[in-house]
Amino acid sequence: MVATTGRITLWGIEVFIATADEGSISSAARRLEASPSAVSQQLTNLETALGTTLLNRGTRPVSLTPSGEMFRKRAQLILNEVTQAQAELANSDMSALTRFRLGMIEDFDADVTPRLLSDMSGTLTGCQFLLETGASHRLYDLLDSRALDVIVAADMGADADWMEVHPLMIEPFVAAVPKGAVNTGQDALTQLKALPLIQYTQRHHMGRQIAAHLARQSLTLSHRFELDSYHAIMSMVAAKAGWTILTPLGYLRARRFHDAVEMIELPFDPLTRSISLTARRGVLQDMPQDVAARLRLLLQEMIVDPAIKALPWIAKDLKVL
Repeated sequence: MVATTGRITLWGIEVFIATADEGSISSAARRLEASPSAVSQQLTNLETALGTTLLNRGTRPVSLTPSGEMFRKRAQLILNEVTQAQAELANSDMSALTRFRLGMIEDFDADVTPRLLSDMSGTLTGCQFLLETGASHRLYDLLDSRALDVIVAADMGADADWMEVHPLMIEPFVAAVPKGAVNTGQDALTQLKALPLIQYTQRHHMGRQIAAHLARQSLTLSHRFELDSYHAIMSMVAAKAGWTILTPLGYLRARRFHDAVEMIELPFDPLTRSISLTARRGVLQDMPQDVAARLRLLLQEMIVDPAIKALPWIAKDLKVL
């Protein structure tokens, strides 16, 4: 029998899972907000306690040994049970939840997210809130790998069996054009074809969604710029470098350019996107439903009502679900 020393800790197991998911000690450290040396030490302690080597640390990316593959299945079950226990306690006493890991699309990070976290902190007084903002596809990957508990992101297709989905809002795509560039009394599409399209990056799901919609319309629009920042895109539109396609959320985030940019309906078939709250089914009990209810109130107050006030013609397509 192999001699072992030390104890197996939940923190050590969490570090092991993060390193296995990320394939890198430094990436695991960033995910866990710890130092690489602390992560490395926890892995060493865990391997010492188990009496076996779990990771091939000399490979790039870090890989699992046969023992590591075997232990990973049990380790994930242990973490799932801990999360389930926390959720069950929180279901009867919300203040008992000690950690909540939330992923949010960047569209909400300036206004909605701070209000949501502030509201929740009043109920979950002993809870630590960990926030990750980013593109929808990245948030889904983090939820799938159990690095996040709940995400708010744009819908990306068929839901997996393990997902619990709460629809939040639907919004239309609109055209943002330099002020005065389009004469509403003439054909808008003909006028837009004479301007370069400043395209949202196709590295993100939204950019691919826009590109696919243009292809379905058999539209080939000249474009020299493909950017991943609403502010950069709106700045270029304001400077009369071209026009773009984005959503009311993108428009609201770039308020400083509103005086130089105007929004019009797409001069071809409409396009919309839906945003939902997604969690792992059956893990957090009623919490995802509760967070979704809080968010719907905030979205109506902070997004939908201001957007319709500024752009009354989008009222038929912009709504909380």
